[in-house]
Amino acid sequence: MKKTNQENKSKKREAKDPIAQILDEDNTENIFYPDVNNVPIEFEQVALIPLDSTEKLYTILIPVTPMENVEEGEGVLFEVDEKNRKLIPINDNKIIDEVLEIYQKLIEEGSKS
Repeated sequence: MKKTNQENKSKKREAKDPIAQILDEDNTENIFYPDVNNVPIEFEQVALIPLDSTEKLYTILIPVTPMENVEEGEGVLFEVDEKNRKLIPINDNKIIDEVLEIYQKLIEEGSKS
């Protein structure tokens, strides 16, 4: 029985470890991570930022697949839990502000180069 393109694409999505992709500096592919209903959501990775105050790693992802409560082009902040191989959505405004401040500095430094 011949597999459809959709089935082949689905298998490719499942084969990739999203945490490994996020941590791979050379990764240029979009990341697929399941939502609360275990439906894969496609994301574009914007940044990976360590935060000294929490000693944790955070990533900014922009959903390519529409997400409820997220405007088009708006980023979502996740903690990268390497040990449990998962992403944890961040809603703490203090952490969001700290990460965005570091991200803004990185953008400014990059534009000076």
